Amino acid sequence: MGLKKVYSSAFIFMTVFLVFMCLASFASAEEKERNLPARGISVAPEYTGVVISQDEDASVDLIVKDLGRRDEDIDLAVTSVPKGWNAKIQTYSFGITGVHVESDKSKSLTLKVEPAKGSKPGEYPIKISAKTDDGKFRSSSQLMVTIKPKEKMKKEARGVNITTSYPVLEGPTDAKLEFSIEVENKTDKDDIFNLSYEGPKDWDINFKPAYEDKYFSSLRIKTKQSQTLAVEVKPYPEAEPGRYPIKVKVSSGIASGEVELTVVLTGTYKLDVGTSNGLLSLDALQGKEANLSFYIRNTGSATQNNIKFLSFKPENWKVKFNPENIETLAPGELKQVEVTITPGEQALVGDYSVNLSVNGEKATKNLELRVTVKASTAWGWIGIGIIVLVIAGLVTMFVRLGRR
Repeated sequence: MGLKKVYSSAFIFMTVFLVFMCLASFASAEEKERNLPARGISVAPEYTGVVISQDEDASVDLIVKDLGRRDEDIDLAVTSVPKGWNAKIQTYSFGITGVHVESDKSKSLTLKVEPAKGSKPGEYPIKISAKTDDGKFRSSSQLMVTIKPKEKMKKEARGVNITTSYPVLEGPTDAKLEFSIEVENKTDKDDIFNLSYEGPKDWDINFKPAYEDKYFSSLRIKTKQSQTLAVEVKPYPEAEPGRYPIKVKVSSGIASGEVELTVVLTGTYKLDVGTSNGLLSLDALQGKEANLSFYIRNTGSATQNNIKFLSFKPENWKVKFNPENIETLAPGELKQVEVTITPGEQALVGDYSVNLSVNGEKATKNLELRVTVKASTAWGWIGIGIIVLVIAGLVTMFVRLGRR
């Protein structure tokens, strides 16, 4: 009985405690809500001033806040940029013109600034504005971009260490190659680092997180820490085989670093096989040779070496190629090959399938032929002779019987 009283008292105590905590939480939320204004918004870059070198872009986090007691749809715009400059508000790879922010919450976007080519050293203001969808509440802010000469920036550049385990990747022209690099922030503060590259013309080169399918042009790295990212490279489809250097640059207002990557293109390996008239059939006689000519064209960008031929045929059939192999076939080059097919002596009249395989360097192409085996014409004449002899015998027999 005493044990029941203990349990009952403990249960009552826990119930009262939970009710008290809920009431305190509600009271705190109500008190906080009473302290908020009815409505209000703000927009501001995380850093009001950045320093970049000439011909360099800048990316800064843009913080949008809802200061009031209700959720807001906030329209955003870049209202003033220097002549020839381009500035836009974005997230990942697409632009932003508005954002929904909950009460007493904030959203972080990216302000991407691209100076005009050849901009001189100096200070350049970028103005941003925000307003509620009904236009009743507004906020504005400014980012000051300071451009310093390249020479000075080079002297000050420090604090970025870039490493990669595989600086050289090899593959065909139509492949998608991906380098992995590690960027270490050796400065004494957190910073946003802009990513840029110098590469072959018309190549598609992008930066992306490791193991993710989204692109970015800057990343935040905390002091004394590092981040791994991928450099995705898609060569120009008509690029010639060879070595192509790609220089990747990582920089912020106070630090920068470079790493050189190399792509070795081996070209593409493709073959096209067919006949001049498009027909893939021929007639043959039992035990007699039948010929067919087909072409081989190198439709890739790499030279094909030591091209060999194989055949898959019915039992007791013979297949020969002339030439027996092709030593080399340059890109765009075409060569003719003569194939001789001999059906077996005992092959029945009808249609048969003969498969030809063209095996090049890292490329294979098949050609299926339909061979129609027909009876020899000699047997036709023998049959006609037999019929004539039978008819002659019958005529002779009727003549003799008629005389009797």
